[in-house]
Amino acid sequence: MRKNLILSLALLACANIFAQSGYWQQHVDYKMDVQMDTKTYRYKGKQELVYTNNSPDTLRRVFYHLYPNAFQPGSEMDMRLRNIKDPDGRMVTKTKGADGKDVKDSRIKNLKPNEIGFLKISNFKQDGVSATAKEVETILEVTLAKPLLPGAKTTLTLDFDGQVPVQIRRSGRNNAEGVELSMAQWYPKMAEYDFEGWHADPYIAREFHGVWGNFDVKITIDKAYVLGGSGYLQNKNEIGHGYQDAGVNVDYGKKKTLTWHFIAPNVHDFTWAADKNYLHDTARVPGGATLHFLYKNNPKIIDNWKNLQPLTVKLMEFYNKTVGKYPYDQYSVIQGGDGGMEYAMCTLILGEGSFDGLVGVTAHEMGHSWFQHVLATNESKHGWMDEGFTSFIEDLAINELSTEKQANPFSGYNGYYSLVNSGKEQPQTTHADRYDENRTYSISSYSKGELFLSQLIYVIGKENLMKAVRKFYNDFKFKHPTPNDMKRCAEKVSGANLDWYLIDWTQTTNTIDYAIKNVESATDGVQRTGVSLQRVGRMPMPIDIVVEYTDGTKEGFYIPLRMMSFVKENPYPEMKRTVLPDWAWGNPDYFFEIQKGKASIQRIVIDPSGLMADVKPADNVFKK
Repeated sequence: MRKNLILSLALLACANIFAQSGYWQQHVDYKMDVQMDTKTYRYKGKQELVYTNNSPDTLRRVFYHLYPNAFQPGSEMDMRLRNIKDPDGRMVTKTKGADGKDVKDSRIKNLKPNEIGFLKISNFKQDGVSATAKEVETILEVTLAKPLLPGAKTTLTLDFDGQVPVQIRRSGRNNAEGVELSMAQWYPKMAEYDFEGWHADPYIAREFHGVWGNFDVKITIDKAYVLGGSGYLQNKNEIGHGYQDAGVNVDYGKKKTLTWHFIAPNVHDFTWAADKNYLHDTARVPGGATLHFLYKNNPKIIDNWKNLQPLTVKLMEFYNKTVGKYPYDQYSVIQGGDGGMEYAMCTLILGEGSFDGLVGVTAHEMGHSWFQHVLATNESKHGWMDEGFTSFIEDLAINELSTEKQANPFSGYNGYYSLVNSGKEQPQTTHADRYDENRTYSISSYSKGELFLSQLIYVIGKENLMKAVRKFYNDFKFKHPTPNDMKRCAEKVSGANLDWYLIDWTQTTNTIDYAIKNVESATDGVQRTGVSLQRVGRMPMPIDIVVEYTDGTKEGFYIPLRMMSFVKENPYPEMKRTVLPDWAWGNPDYFFEIQKGKASIQRIVIDPSGLMADVKPADNVFKK
C-alpha cells in the first residue's frame, strides 16, 4: 500500500508538470466485478468508472470500445477478412477450389450463436442519472446526462453481459494449445480523448489506444482455474494456486468458486487468462520485478518453459539498463492467445514451439512493456513506433544474449528492401487499418519502424541514439508520445536538426539511394584520385565513406548533410577521418578528392556498417 501511495503522489506531481507545460491527458479509475460461467463461456459484470476530464474542453459525449462484438458474422472485421488480399492465416479457413487453388474463408463468417463474441451494455448512468448509450458494433456512443466541464470528474456506471468467442484473434476461448480463457480486451473500455479529439476507432484488425488509469477488478470463477494477468493479486492467501505466502495452506472447503481480486495501478489496459491446468512458477529480477510464468502442464513443453525463466530475467535486466527501469513490481508470461500479444504487466504467447521461438516471442512481447505499456503511443496511427522500437530493443537483447555478437544485429533491413521492391509501400502515416495488405502493414511497422532507430545510429551515432532512447523513456513514460517527441529527444541529445529525417522516413515513401558514379585519376600528373558521388533517391543522408588501400591501410571520409547542421563523431576511431564540405540536397552530385593515386586504392565503400537503408547497395562499392 505504501508503494501505491508513493506512486499516486508521483503521478500527481506529474499531472502538475503536465499542466504547467500545456500537456494534458485524461484519467480513468475502473472498478469491475465479474462472474465467469465456465460452462457457457459467458460472463456478467458491473463497472464503475470515474472519469477525470483534464482537457480544456467540455465533453457532452464519451465513447467506449466493445471489442468482443467484432467476432460476429457480418461485422466490419469479418468483412475486412473477406476482402483483403492476404488475410491473417489465423482468422481464415483454407479449402481447395475447383481449380486446385487455396480458397480462404473468414472464420468469423461461420461462427454459430454460441461461438460468437459479444458485449452488451445496460443500465448506463452518469452520477446516478440515466444516460443514452447506443451500441454501434464495436463502439458504444454515450450522450452524457450532463456536460463534463474541464477539470471535472464524473462517475459512469453500467452493467455488461459478455460471451467469449472461439479463439480467432487475441481474445478467445480454447485456443490451439488448449488454453481455455484468453481474456484480452474483454470489458467496456473507455476510448481515448486527447489533443486530436476522440480516438473511437472500430475494431477491424489492429491494435489499441487507451486511457491511463487505475483498475480494481474482481473476477469470480470456478475454483479449479488458475489465473494470471495484469495487476497485483490482493488476496493471494485466499486464492492459493502457487500465489500464497510460503507456509500458508489454503483450504477451499465447500467453495465452488473463488474471487480473484487484482489491482493494476497506472495502466491503460487490463488482461487476464485462466486455465485449470496451468503450472505457475516465479523468478525474481535482481533489484526489480517478480516474474510469473503460467503454462500448461504438458510434458512436451515443461523443459522449454523452465529454461525460459532465467533468460527472461536477463532480458528484463537488459531492457532496464538499455531503456529505463520497468516501473511495476510484477510481470507475467502466460501461455494463451494466438501468437504473441503484449498487455499491461503481462503477455499472452503460444508455448508449444521451439525454444528459440519461445525466447524470441518473449523478448519481443516483454519489450512492449516499455514501448506501448509505459510509452503509450497510438498504435492505430503510429504502429511503427511500438512495433518498430520494440523490434529494435529485441534485436539488441537477443544479440546481447548470443555467444556470437553481430555488428549490425537489426533484422528489419531485408524486409524493408523487399517491400520497396514490391512497389506496394505506403507511408507510415497510413492508419493501421487502411493498409492495402497485411504484409505491407507488418513490414512498415516492424521492419521500417525498427530502421527508424537503427538508422539513427548511422545518422547521429550510437551513443547519441541510446541516450535519446533513454531520454524518450524518462520524459514520456506514462504519457502518449508522438513521433515528433522521439525526434525532439534525438535532437536535444545530439544537437542535430532531424525534421527532414522524420518527414522523409515516416510521412513519405521516399527512398535512400546513393551511388559511387565515377573514380578517376587526376589528369595533371599529381597522385590524387577524384570520386564522383550521386544522390539517386529523394531522401537525403549524411555520408560515411571508407577507402581501403592496397597496402592494407584504411581512411575515412565524412560528408555532412547541410540541413542537419551537424557533424557526427567518427564511428571508426581506429582510422583517420577527413570531414569534407557538406552536401546540400538540391545538388544531386558531389565530388571530392583522395590524396593518393587510383592505383593505390583497393576499394571505396559508402557506409560499410550497413546501417543506412540504401535500397540499391550494389553501387555503393568501387573495387579495383
